[in-house]
Amino acid sequence: MSSFEPDEAAHLGHPFDLYAGNANRELAEKIGRYLGMTLGRAEVFEFANENIFVKILDNVRGKDVYVVQPTCSPVNKSIMELLIMIDAFKRASAGRITAVVPFYAYGRSDKKDQPRVPITARLIADMLQVAGADRLLTMDLHQGQIQGFFSIPVDELTAVHLLSNYFRRKQLEDPVVVTDLGFAKRARAFAELLDAPLAVIEKRRVGNLDRAELLNVIGEVRGKRAIIVDDEIDTAGTLMEVVRALLREGVTEIYACATHGVLSDPAVDRIRQSAIREVVVTDTIPLPAAKRLSRIKTLSVAPLIGEAMRRIHQGESVGALFSSELQLVQEMSLWEEAGAPPNGSGRPHLGTEDDAEISPVAS
Repeated sequence: MSSFEPDEAAHLGHPFDLYAGNANRELAEKIGRYLGMTLGRAEVFEFANENIFVKILDNVRGKDVYVVQPTCSPVNKSIMELLIMIDAFKRASAGRITAVVPFYAYGRSDKKDQPRVPITARLIADMLQVAGADRLLTMDLHQGQIQGFFSIPVDELTAVHLLSNYFRRKQLEDPVVVTDLGFAKRARAFAELLDAPLAVIEKRRVGNLDRAELLNVIGEVRGKRAIIVDDEIDTAGTLMEVVRALLREGVTEIYACATHGVLSDPAVDRIRQSAIREVVVTDTIPLPAAKRLSRIKTLSVAPLIGEAMRRIHQGESVGALFSSELQLVQEMSLWEEAGAPPNGSGRPHLGTEDDAEISPVAS
């Protein structure tokens, strides 16, 4: 007996449609290339009075629709575009609407840690559901508890395997993985994939400022090559505190990586002036040309998101991407930016042993 509900099962034998807002259209196009499909047609623009207008130009009645829109800068505009697009698809009688939100804004506001403050991450979840989303596909939420804010299915992907595979191929000698307590569980998986020890940074955020007061480095890092791992890099203020602490502890080299490269000002200047040899992020958030440095590398998550979408649509396991088929995820880092057409078996080509020297997608 099928494990899918009747309304989900009805979609499995039909093709799905892929649409994008304006927040990260390049990522949506890469996902389309991975899947061998083109983006659907939609008008999404802002009037002079800052009101957002959306018109779907295709017939989506009864279709399984995926809307790619990270809620990145400009954050509030990106959120409104997503909500209005979902409402447009709902009113156009789409069969199932999946909000593909690679970066979930307001994720840090996930609890009441001060008197009289909101839980904005929950508010965004409510808004997405009221707009008409039937499912959420996202990546590396700031805290896993945000999944519980939704009463619709949530698939949370992680870039830990892609990032760790990048560093595994660098073959760094004597590495140590460094993270804070909030990301320790996923960082432990990162460290295990590299067969490296884990050191934890104990920190305390100062008020509502974008910086943290470093308290302690727990673990042996002296004489090692440190890889700092986190879910996002915003202003890089905390990152610089960690770098200074590691230098005091006697590390020989410092690398950093994160799923989401928010890189708000003055992050790029801080990275440029720091002792970090390389910062690796993914393209869940677009990186403007003005923020591109030679030491900032960008890996594409398009194959991972595209494969998850294909599995969701066909009723296959998404969790298997990170367990029994771990090698599949690691090979996705070999995916070329130009994209590869399906190999005829229904699964896009992810590379062979002959492709082992291909570099990951980088900006």
